[in-house]
Amino acid sequence: MKMYDKYKDYDFVDAKPVSAIPHLLKLQAESGGKSRITMRVDNDVLAVFKARAEMIGGNYQTLMNEALRQFSQGLMLRDVVREAIHKTWETCLTKRSDGRGKKTAQSSADSIRPPNNK
Repeated sequence: MKMYDKYKDYDFVDAKPVSAIPHLLKLQAESGGKSRITMRVDNDVLAVFKARAEMIGGNYQTLMNEALRQFSQGLMLRDVVREAIHKTWETCLTKRSDGRGKKTAQSSADSIRPPNNK
């Protein structure tokens, strides 16, 4: 039996919201971990999150929550992009496609540095 079926005949017209019952509010805060909010966002911003969610098979609320979490932790888009570029660059320098071995950023820099003519 689904939960809906169990309570489908109950009349909740006069039910109080959780926020009006301190004990329930405390229980919700302790166990929930998330809060329901209402906020307005620009249509173009919402469209981007919905499109990305559709591409990866998730939902846009989760993506928005993750973006807010990253922002609240001080992560900026430029930092995320910088880290991704750094990892890619590091991979390119250490993994050679021709199988000649490992090439580090230092050895790469040495190969383009002019010789010291003292």
